[in-house]
Amino acid sequence: MAWHGTARHGTAWRQGCGEQRAAGSWAAGSAWCPFPFSQPLDRGREAPHAGRVRELLLSQASRMLISCCPQPDKDEELPMGCEDPAGEGQRGWEGAPAAAEEEEPCRLVLSTPSSILRDREIEELGPQLPPRLTQQPWHLLYSTGRDGFSLRTLYRSGARPDSPALLLIRDTEAQAFGAFSATAIRSSSGFYGTGETFLFSFCPELKVFRWTGRNDFFVKGDVNLLMVGGGSGRFGLWLDGDLHHGGSQPCETFDNETLSHREEFCIQDLEMWGLA
Repeated sequence: MAWHGTARHGTAWRQGCGEQRAAGSWAAGSAWCPFPFSQPLDRGREAPHAGRVRELLLSQASRMLISCCPQPDKDEELPMGCEDPAGEGQRGWEGAPAAAEEEEPCRLVLSTPSSILRDREIEELGPQLPPRLTQQPWHLLYSTGRDGFSLRTLYRSGARPDSPALLLIRDTEAQAFGAFSATAIRSSSGFYGTGETFLFSFCPELKVFRWTGRNDFFVKGDVNLLMVGGGSGRFGLWLDGDLHHGGSQPCETFDNETLSHREEFCIQDLEMWGLA
């Protein structure tokens, strides 16, 4: 069969394909193709668009081969013949999702030196704070050495209502301890705060006592008394109105040990830190 004239191309092409199919040029069950690969056509006898048709068929066959291959897991190698030439299925390619970064531990950054905690103790306490406070500078809002001994003055320290508070205490026996409150310390008629509140003590190593979930007696204060944690008439930490005396007992809120060497102590220095 020869190709003569463009008007007869379509008819001759269909007749030729019919002959090939009738002759059994393709294996049973295979997809029918007008250009049997086992018998390449003589280029001198090809139809004008035969080359373009072949390219389209090969492109379609390639896409079908890729789509039928199972997609590998992240750490699984691609099957033979299903390699990803663009590299988009491999880790590290530009469009791949970034690997989850580990949450950076919080660092306690003080704007001025503390008269209560040493550098080592500050480094140990920092990671105990909520991660959202990472790298935020803390400012000294109240200090007995600078502002005198008064709970009223501590309440008027100017902390933002939404600012967390870090209370540092050193007693006359040189024991350092304190409390973290997720909200500003203020005078109130009832308990306030969140489960992020905790007590801590350096005796001499750092011990942290977190919320047990048994009650929500986090912080409560008036002009005569400041309390952190409670239950059954016992307070994890309490300070009197003139900030000369205080006490610490095991309580249900934090299941804490006594923070000082004694259940009642005398205050040598007290600092309250907050965010500007």
